[in-house]
Amino acid sequence: MEFVEIIQMLINGFGKTLLLFAITLIASLPLGLLISFGSRSKFIPVKWFCRGLVWVIRGTPLLLQILAVTLIPYYVFRIGNTDITSFLGIKMKWLLFSYACIAFIINYACYFSEIFRGAIESVPKGQYEAGKVLGMTKGQIFKEVILFQVIKKSLAPVSNEVITLVKDTALASVAGVIELYTSAQSLVNTYVVLTPLVYAAVFYLIFNGLLTILFGYLEKKLSFYTE
Repeated sequence: MEFVEIIQMLINGFGKTLLLFAITLIASLPLGLLISFGSRSKFIPVKWFCRGLVWVIRGTPLLLQILAVTLIPYYVFRIGNTDITSFLGIKMKWLLFSYACIAFIINYACYFSEIFRGAIESVPKGQYEAGKVLGMTKGQIFKEVILFQVIKKSLAPVSNEVITLVKDTALASVAGVIELYTSAQSLVNTYVVLTPLVYAAVFYLIFNGLLTILFGYLEKKLSFYTE
């Protein structure tokens, strides 16, 4: 198989990797912030639901979570049955992709929530009290005083999770998603050559390298928020 054909197949797979990465990141960051608020809520049911969810997600492998999200709808609700998906006009590959997205979003939202919760709790209470003295509401205090400090404190651990997310997208293969790793593995199995895996590794390295540069730039830009 020629080099151009291999690269073309890997680019197609990398497109799915990028899509899964983008959807997960866009959805899990705000959801993680909401879960962090829930974990600190004074309303006990919400607090323990959020903390219980985080405990379960952090205590089980992402691979198992993907399988659960993929298989439970089929075996319990028969969602994924070819007759049903044909009736609804849903392509199986996109149904499986949506399952992978759900699993990734929930997983990373829980990890991000712990990062955000730690960052919020690290802000001195005196800053909240000072805001109250000035007549600011809780929302105003968070937006005007706390938010940028939380972003600064969270950036390094969030960047580590984001880079891990790029590599974890390979696990979507268990849900039947044909992403970069799956494309490379398919080429290896078909043509009995290892070069597609090497090329796939280069794709991952370049993308993670760009993300590392981006987060390094953001850390420098936010350095003036350091206490």
